[in-house]
Amino acid sequence: MTAARGSASAANPHTPESDPTAARGNTRDSDVTAAGGSVSGAERHMWELGPDAGVQDVTAEGVDTAVVGGHLAAGDGYARAVEVVAGAGAVLVADYGRGVAAVARELLRGCAAPVVWDPHPRGVRPPRGCALITPSEAEARLLCPGEFPGADRAARAIREELDAGAVVVTRGAGGASLALADGTMLKIPAPVRASGQDPCGAGDRLAGAAALAMRAGAGVAEAVITGVGEASRFVAGGGAAAVRVQEQELGDRPRTAVEVAELVRASGGRLIATGGCFDLLHAGHVSLLRRARALGDALVVCVNSDESVRRLKGPSRPIVDVTDRVEVLRALSCVDAVLVFDEGTPVRAIELLRPDVWVKGGDYEGGTLPESEVLAGIGAETVVLDLLPGRSTTNLIKEIR
Repeated sequence: MTAARGSASAANPHTPESDPTAARGNTRDSDVTAAGGSVSGAERHMWELGPDAGVQDVTAEGVDTAVVGGHLAAGDGYARAVEVVAGAGAVLVADYGRGVAAVARELLRGCAAPVVWDPHPRGVRPPRGCALITPSEAEARLLCPGEFPGADRAARAIREELDAGAVVVTRGAGGASLALADGTMLKIPAPVRASGQDPCGAGDRLAGAAALAMRAGAGVAEAVITGVGEASRFVAGGGAAAVRVQEQELGDRPRTAVEVAELVRASGGRLIATGGCFDLLHAGHVSLLRRARALGDALVVCVNSDESVRRLKGPSRPIVDVTDRVEVLRALSCVDAVLVFDEGTPVRAIELLRPDVWVKGGDYEGGTLPESEVLAGIGAETVVLDLLPGRSTTNLIKEIR
């Protein structure tokens, strides 16, 4: 969870309360985010954390933030998170339906800053007392008590049910319906018509822009109008499909595998790793490596040393020594770095690199992977990719002989 520092124009009269009976859905590996910066240049910073991630202090564009992931126990880290939230000018909880929003409920109890809660169909129910709740029509159907009465009445019903400062139900190209605490109902049109465009990400844009506007002192109605405008322009500009993530620049000089891993992590990228002997590199290997690299921002290949290959394959292997195998792999544009390991399994290499994704070739015939435990421990995903049929080092050796 990230909380943007600063001060709103007034203390938030609505303070979220905890409701332990309201949580539902998966309670692992979630992201809770808040916006920081200006409305025009707002960026979303997201961290995927393992179950023991605890609290990390992060500084982004001068905004002090705290990140909370997985199961958070009381202690120094929890106290730091409470301190950061207490000093925030606004807090945005973007629930992605994975459970950490349930942790946010406890942290936000009694929060004086305006809390904007962007709900999710599989997420926790927003706590009572939020300054603003921003469901889509589909999400409003789940939050609204009883039969869905339409966007306007649903906004009123949800606001009353959750004692929120305001509830805005978004209606795509139709704009939004905003219910305020004094009973006022506002219909806010989208200033830019973007019919037929992909609306993915529009709700995030609205919630983020509204939170930033409230942090700057805007009233809730003004903040929502700002958010609707930002969302409609975002969709009209191509939406999520038009967002271009800057390609990680690793530079021309050779880098060690550890340097690549640290650089990718520091930039918030996604590190991919795979392992193998790669003896007599063939088209099947190249196809696997290209597809592996496409899964993230950098690919590190872990290669068995000559002695490791001999233990696995027998005294006649490898055909190509490790120096040449490494040079050939490094020459591939899809490979960012190579790490040689001497052990029979790549467990120690994985512990060193801590990749986000570990790729295995589809020819693996074992049961549980030897590295499964360490991958689970670091929260890495395992992806198995099919190999090109008929391509293998064993077949090449047979043909040569």
